[in-house]
Formats: sequence, structure tokens, C-alpha cells
Amino acid sequence: MSKGRDKKPHIGIFGRRNNGKSSFINALTNQEVAIVSDIAGTTTDPVKKSIEISGIGPLVIIDTAGIDDLGDLGIKRVQKTLEVMKIIDFGILMIANNQFDEVEFKVIHDFQKNEVPWICIHNKSDLVWSSDETRQKVRKYNTELIDFSALYKTNLEKVIEAIRLKIPEFVYKTHTLIGDLIKPGDTVLMITPIDIAAPEGRMILPQVQLIRDILDNDAIAVVLKDNELDTYIPKMNPKPALVVCDSQVFAKADASIPKDIPLTSFSIVLARLKGDFKHYMKGTSHISNLKDGDEILLLESCTHHVSCEDIGRVKIPHWLTKFTGKKLEYTFVSGLDAISDMKKYAMVIQCGGCMVTQKQLLNRLKPAIENGIPVSNYGMTIAYVHGIYQRAIAPFKKN
Repeated sequence: MSKGRDKKPHIGIFGRRNNGKSSFINALTNQEVAIVSDIAGTTTDPVKKSIEISGIGPLVIIDTAGIDDLGDLGIKRVQKTLEVMKIIDFGILMIANNQFDEVEFKVIHDFQKNEVPWICIHNKSDLVWSSDETRQKVRKYNTELIDFSALYKTNLEKVIEAIRLKIPEFVYKTHTLIGDLIKPGDTVLMITPIDIAAPEGRMILPQVQLIRDILDNDAIAVVLKDNELDTYIPKMNPKPALVVCDSQVFAKADASIPKDIPLTSFSIVLARLKGDFKHYMKGTSHISNLKDGDEILLLESCTHHVSCEDIGRVKIPHWLTKFTGKKLEYTFVSGLDAISDMKKYAMVIQCGGCMVTQKQLLNRLKPAIENGIPVSNYGMTIAYVHGIYQRAIAPFKKN
């Protein structure tokens, strides 16, 4: 399974083998997108399917292996199934034949542990309808039990409506990046360096998102490269309400942009939208307390080719070592790959997270925060080591 690198909301389907999880997905999408078989255990690994639900929009649905799988291989499949909890925004527990006991309780416990809202569907209701006893058991968890038949699509609209009602709006509704910092008619200046680390023929996602956000708020976006900044500054009329730059040109932007004009970075803007901004603010200053031999974990949301100008794997370690004067060790983890021993790290630094959902990013940081390990963000770290941290976060401290 790809490691969750998709910004659309994620819904996970959980249940015993042969409870009809794959048939349910086919009924929901009205397509044969999942393999269906009478043989228990046909779905062996979590599999993603992109679908669209009216009222929510595009989302990713994850078909998982049976939670009652047996044997050494089966136990590993169940473990992989339960790992899906960390990347989903909503869960569906699929039961059949009124089976609702310890196997299902384990899934519900993991829903609660990972703060995943969920509903329960009693599938194959064309054969056996849910009993009053089963309904009472489900009601104890303050959620809904819906009888469903994948064969006849019984109550399909009721299932879709239940998903609409219970999935949190923040996971699928677009929120403004800087709309609370600007007003209609304002100009926002964006500084976007083009170097060998920039994608060929296009802009990176946060830059595109910010341009759209500026336009959505009836403001004016001005975009230029860093080598054009000093030429443009004398022409600024009116002055920008906000300047947003790529983190790696923070020092140049700070020196060139008048101090009365708010300045921040794409990474910090994104961190406020979907990261754990409160803990970033709290943890970034720990950089000054790093010691010789400390190991720093840098988390990337995507997998990409590493160049000599790579911001996460080359530039940030260089700047951290230079700023602290310490002999630090660095570990890099891409995507949503598992982290074996979080406690050994002195600090965790997360990228902007433009390629993952907010839930995935927050769950990524959760083990570090629970263990009292300071966390920061690429942009905030870069601002700190260049001595412009307070200026970079000032626009957000007022809100």
C-alpha cells in the first residue's frame, strides 16, 4: 500500500474476513473496483481506492484485510490493517451475522485511541438482519448501526448520509491559509526561488495553494524570484500587506523587506494550517539546547530525488550544525514509514506536509509529543537558525 501520501480524506473499512468489505466498496462506488470472492482472506493487504461522495467530494477509501485473520502471516496482516488507523479520518466497522464481540471491540478501541469517528454497518442483511441484542451492544459506543446489503444496495443512501454527518468537516473543507491576515484589495508578495531543487516546469504545491487562497480572498498576488527582489522593492506601491517567501531565502528576504512589512514563509503558513502549530512554537527554541551527539529526526511527507540543494537532507542539517556548533546526528524518514524508536531522538523536525492529510501529519508527530520530544517545522527551524524566528511567526501571534 502506498504510505498515505494523498491529501484527500481517508476512510478505512474494517471487519472480519468474508464480511463483505470489498463488496461494500463496489456498491458504494457502483464499480467493480475491489476483488470479491467467497474465499475468506481474499484481501491480504490494505488497498486504496479513490472515490467521490456527494456532499464531501473526492476521498480515499481503504479496503483492509480481515481483522480475524489467523496464523503467523495472518497476524502480520492484522497488524498492517490496524496501522491504517494512523492515517484515516473516518472508520467503518463492517459486521455480519450479528457477530460483535472481542474482535470488534479491538477495532473500536483503536478507533477511540486514534480519535477516529466511525459508524457500524451490518452487511449481508438480505440473509440475516441485525438483532436487538447487537444493536444494543453498538449503541453503548454512541454510534449508529445500519443494516446493509451489498448485493441489493439496501440502505446505501442511509450509509452515505451517515458518513456525511459523522466525518469531521475540517478533513474535507478547504480552510484559508492567510485569509485572516489580509483583506480585499491587499497585495501579497510571494518570493519563489527557482533552483535545481525546484520541480521542472511547475511550482510546488504550497505556492499554488497560496496563490489560489489570495485570489479567493479578493487580494492581489505578486510572484517573483529572489534575484528580482531588490529591483522590485523600490517599485512596491502600495506596500504588500504580507510577504511570503521560500524558507531557504529567509535571510535575504529579511534583509531586503522593510521591517514594517510582515514576513513569513510558505512552510510556516502551511504548518499553521495543518501542523501542530502550538507544539512547533513551543519546541523550536530547543535548537539552542542541542548537545554533541544528539540525534535529530527529519520527517518528510513525500519521497523525492535528493539533490545537492535538498532543503531537508542537505541544507537544514548544514544550518543546524553551523548554528549550534555541535556534532549532531541526522535521521531522515520519508512518507509515513514506521519509526522504530522515537525516544532516542533529541528533536523532531517535520516538513510542511503538503502531500499528506492533517490527520496523518498530526499522528506522525503524536509519538514525539507524547514522549516529551520537542518538535519543529522546516520553515520555523530555518527562521530560527537565521535569527529571524520572531519576525517569521509574528503575523500569526496576533491571531
